[in-house]
Amino acid sequence: MPQVDMPLSQLEQYEGSSPRPADFDAFWERALEEMKAVDPRLELVPSEFQVPFAECFDLYFTGVRGARIHAKYIRPKHAPEPHPAVLHFHGYTGSSGHWQDKLAYAALGYSFFSLDCRGQGGRSEDTGGVKGNTHNGHIIRGLDDEPDQLLFRHIFLDTAQLAGIAMQMPEVDPDKVMAIGGSQGGALTIACAALEPRICKLAPVFPFLADYKRVWQMDLAKDAYAELRTFFRHFDPQHKREEEIFTKLGYIDIQYLAPRIRGEVLFGIGLMDTICPPSTQFAVYNKITAAKRMEIYPDFGHEDLPGFSDKTMQFLLQS
Repeated sequence: MPQVDMPLSQLEQYEGSSPRPADFDAFWERALEEMKAVDPRLELVPSEFQVPFAECFDLYFTGVRGARIHAKYIRPKHAPEPHPAVLHFHGYTGSSGHWQDKLAYAALGYSFFSLDCRGQGGRSEDTGGVKGNTHNGHIIRGLDDEPDQLLFRHIFLDTAQLAGIAMQMPEVDPDKVMAIGGSQGGALTIACAALEPRICKLAPVFPFLADYKRVWQMDLAKDAYAELRTFFRHFDPQHKREEEIFTKLGYIDIQYLAPRIRGEVLFGIGLMDTICPPSTQFAVYNKITAAKRMEIYPDFGHEDLPGFSDKTMQFLLQS
């Protein structure tokens, strides 16, 4: 079988290369306390797009550091209450996208929330305010500042805050809130379920934002991870700070959040993935202690995995 990474037998044992910060758990407990102290000032605005069987809203809430965050919210009209809900997270630089491609879950009687990541292609606000570089990418935003300033810290917290908001909706069953997404969306699915462990099921696909040092070692700091190379070239050209930098990135490395997950996991991966290398994904999967299943596509890379969306829907319907 062709391969771009380790043999499968080694991937199944791989535990990651990037360092874990010594105060990782305290970092995230402090972050969650900050999030919980925020008044979300929830706002629901009926969208111009509407369908007969559901109500469509632009949902806004205030996240950490004062940013107004946007999500699409689709609420089925005739479903029993409380009913299940699905949280959806989009790929890097993208947005929550179109309304029409989110209607299937509403047609099944599930509420559906789709987040716009702050500072990317949707309507969410990026309040900025970090020291150091802000060039070419969100992984490195805040990397020359204190760890509490890392932008992906804030984005991870936005996912958990949205989950908490969904669970407080009177129409939603808080014990049946689930999360899905691919690439960056897969990473945010992992982060959300780790920081809000009441998420009962999650289906990440080829998650991003994992095992940064392994990406570097494989010479794959390009495409979605290109900003790692950009950072070193501009701000540490002799790699004198390499250990410090990879350790700080450890705060936003989803492999170290994965053990916090309590929900059941369906994980999709293509073994020819050169965008998010398989080893970085296995570093995450191998740390999940909850019930889990991996669907492996040996000949596929960072692309549509045939049948996985159908498997995901069937998985979520079994809640």
